[in-house]
Amino acid sequence: MNITAMYFSPNGNTKKIVYTIANKIDENFKSIDFTPPENRNNEYKFRSEDLLVIGVPVYAGRVPNILIKFLDKIKGENSIAVPVVVYGNRNYDDALIELKNILENNGFCAIAGGAFIAQHAFSKILAKNRPDSEDLAKAKDFGKQIYDKLSTSHEFKSIKVNGFTPVREYYKPRDRAGNFINILKVKPKTKAEMCNNCGICVSACPMGSISKENPSDITGICIKCCACEKKCPTGAKYFDDEGYLYHKTELELEYTRRAEPEIFI
Repeated sequence: MNITAMYFSPNGNTKKIVYTIANKIDENFKSIDFTPPENRNNEYKFRSEDLLVIGVPVYAGRVPNILIKFLDKIKGENSIAVPVVVYGNRNYDDALIELKNILENNGFCAIAGGAFIAQHAFSKILAKNRPDSEDLAKAKDFGKQIYDKLSTSHEFKSIKVNGFTPVREYYKPRDRAGNFINILKVKPKTKAEMCNNCGICVSACPMGSISKENPSDITGICIKCCACEKKCPTGAKYFDDEGYLYHKTELELEYTRRAEPEIFI
């Protein structure tokens, strides 16, 4: 069986989980990174002898809406898939079942699935340094269980995962009075005196929204992956929107418990 690891991973955490799982199934796996916007222009086709391990980060409890059209370009032909979602310690809500349903509507059979935890995109302290050694050990074990399943059977059924169908609305952050905090149009700013025009933020943006000529100029949408902020070597990128900062602080205060990976096989 041909193993392919496929992922959207602006900060590298989803890639780390997907690679760990795929490597335990077969060290000779292939990989497809659909984080760069140009890699989402193609259609990808898989056959019956293919196994796809595919991972996306969780945005507001769902598959990121900017990926929906692209995911419909991933086609299977009685192919096997392992959907994986990675979230920032709050909850994955309906993201896993949503990804599973998308794949199965496109010709795949999901024989396993998993939800793992990574440091929250917004924060430096929420799920800090995750996925850690414990998370990766569980990802390795998950990969071993998938390998054993493939080795002992040739007929597979779709597994059940947590979540609702139809999927619920995207999670909406609210203040303590219950008012909705809209951060959809929030974009990062740049401390011009600290920016050395290295271009790292330009290449890091999965939406291609940062101007190469002027990194202070956000020319397209921002999905708040914070890759530009976290990868900037001089700390020039930052967010100052009050609603965004309030929401980040509330997440850090409310979700201090250690969420654990959940696997379904």
